[in-house]
Amino acid sequence: MQDNIKKEDEHKIEGRNAVLEAFRSGKTVDKLYIQEGLRDGVISSILRDAKKRDVIVSFVSKDKLDMMSQDKKHQGVIALCSAYEYADIEDIFAKAEEKGEAPFVFILDEIEDPHNLGAIIRTANLCGAHGVIIPKRRAAGLTSTVVKASAGAINYTPVAKVTNISKTIEELKERGMWFACADMGGTTMYDCNLTGSIGLVIGNEGNGVSRLVKEKCDYIVSIPMKGDIDSLNASVAAGVLAYEVVRQRMGK
Repeated sequence: MQDNIKKEDEHKIEGRNAVLEAFRSGKTVDKLYIQEGLRDGVISSILRDAKKRDVIVSFVSKDKLDMMSQDKKHQGVIALCSAYEYADIEDIFAKAEEKGEAPFVFILDEIEDPHNLGAIIRTANLCGAHGVIIPKRRAAGLTSTVVKASAGAINYTPVAKVTNISKTIEELKERGMWFACADMGGTTMYDCNLTGSIGLVIGNEGNGVSRLVKEKCDYIVSIPMKGDIDSLNASVAAGVLAYEVVRQRMGK
């Protein structure tokens, strides 16, 4: 996630007591910014709460906080809160079990554009996927822009946030899942078996799927390209691959 957060993309809570209360009241804090050098009692309490909840903490300059703040009364602390509650991975499996279907999930490796994330959540819902998994770092969270772009799908499609995508893939493999990574150098999607318990891995808008994540996947899958450019928007690529999964699941 880029640090120059747009105001409409995140709900900001500013001030020491307000941030402390946000933690104590159970709000979902995506990221915490603290002014470099501050270490008083209230700051220590905030840091303890952040650690308990595995919240990303960035120590930044006062100038940086002033730029982020709406009224420059941040008292050295700004929390970015999610516009929507995250689910657990178990919620995704429960949804698949409830429908009597093999799990079908999207794993997004550092998708930064909130419009892309919202569009992928929308596609995930429409193609029958049981959930979406995103990383905690260097990626868009469930901001108001994402919620809007999902066109209501966020209300029906669980989105889980994890610390390490590679480790999560390993853990889900132990539960019988297979993973197909979207990459231009892969096997054409029509020649890959995308049935059964499957996860589609979609990479960053500019760099694609990271090497470490790609190495954990079972298949490298490509979309046939016939034009003069060689790549699709991340959310469009996710949609194309998702409906190939749908086609294969329907036995067409």
